[in-house]
Amino acid sequence: MRLLLITDTYPPDINGVSRTLFTLAGGLAARGHEVEIVTTLAAGQGEESLKRHVMMALPLPGYPGLRMGISTTWQMQGLYERFRPDVIYVATETPLGIASIRAASKMEIPVVSGFHTNFQSYLEDYYLPGLEALAQGFLRSIHNQTARTLTPSADTAAMLEKWGIKNVGVLGRGVDTELFNPTRRSAALRAEWGVDDSTPVAVYVGRVAAEKNLSLLLQGFAAFREMHPKAPCVVVGDGPRLKALQSEHPECLYVGSKTGTELAECYASADVFIFPSISETFGNVVLEAMSSGLLPVAYDYAAARQVIRSGENGWLAAFDDEAAFLGALRQSAASWSDSAMRAAACDSVSEFGWRRVIEQFEGELFAVQTNKPTLSQS
Repeated sequence: MRLLLITDTYPPDINGVSRTLFTLAGGLAARGHEVEIVTTLAAGQGEESLKRHVMMALPLPGYPGLRMGISTTWQMQGLYERFRPDVIYVATETPLGIASIRAASKMEIPVVSGFHTNFQSYLEDYYLPGLEALAQGFLRSIHNQTARTLTPSADTAAMLEKWGIKNVGVLGRGVDTELFNPTRRSAALRAEWGVDDSTPVAVYVGRVAAEKNLSLLLQGFAAFREMHPKAPCVVVGDGPRLKALQSEHPECLYVGSKTGTELAECYASADVFIFPSISETFGNVVLEAMSSGLLPVAYDYAAARQVIRSGENGWLAAFDDEAAFLGALRQSAASWSDSAMRAAACDSVSEFGWRRVIEQFEGELFAVQTNKPTLSQS
């Protein structure tokens, strides 16, 4: 199979979507498929050898760390004529994705689209309130031009179907359990954070951006320190709100974006993972934290709903209920050293390897290519 994967974000970008697409593309290539990437950044040093086509892009309004790919139908047709893909995966609803879908339609190439990010829910955070219904109609019109739309959780699939998007499927996510592992715990890193094994560390990993519900994150850190005044509260990540947060809350530790072993050590060297976001399509970081042996506190939806058993391997709070979230966080502060719970957290994601996800993705693409019914419905 010859696959062209089209996305605005791809490594060296550091975010869950780029890591997911990198893993899927590499996994298919390892299974003998010919895969090329259309994206907005050139490859960084040491990244995979898959051929990529770098397109023009503009900064995403209000979010300069992300880009919006730009292309034309004519330009994409020329690329298709050279590569001759059997199927196309479009992971973006920007002008790049729209042109890609139109070109594929003209050339009768089957397209699978991905819904990876709840951009429509970001509008209020980025000073464009009241446009969510308009955004839903726009997204519906794009995805209904493709043969199949894949999204990572049943919650998001139900939302898309409610909007009128057809033929939605759930393609979950995986975690690298060899990389994200409790054995990565580093006494030296904890010493840098100013603690020994008698003091817990609360950590957040993700974009430092308005849509991540940062106000509740800071409330959560404060609640955690009510019980453990000397506990470091560590923020791992970058984003448009980082400088403001550093200025407004100097009591937290900000270590910037991390990848690979450095990221794994940050997870494993902490004790409680705080994730207050209400805008996820999945939330890969929940799996990574639990695989590292942390006790997570998160809202009851997406990835957290799949893997957290409240009171057994972490805590769930009713969706968007801040009082419940803070109550769950206080429970985590009381139980941070419970070795049985932490082992249960790690064990609960042991079956979430990437192999099954890559195999399912392969099956979805084959089904669209051959016009056969898909097996995984939402």
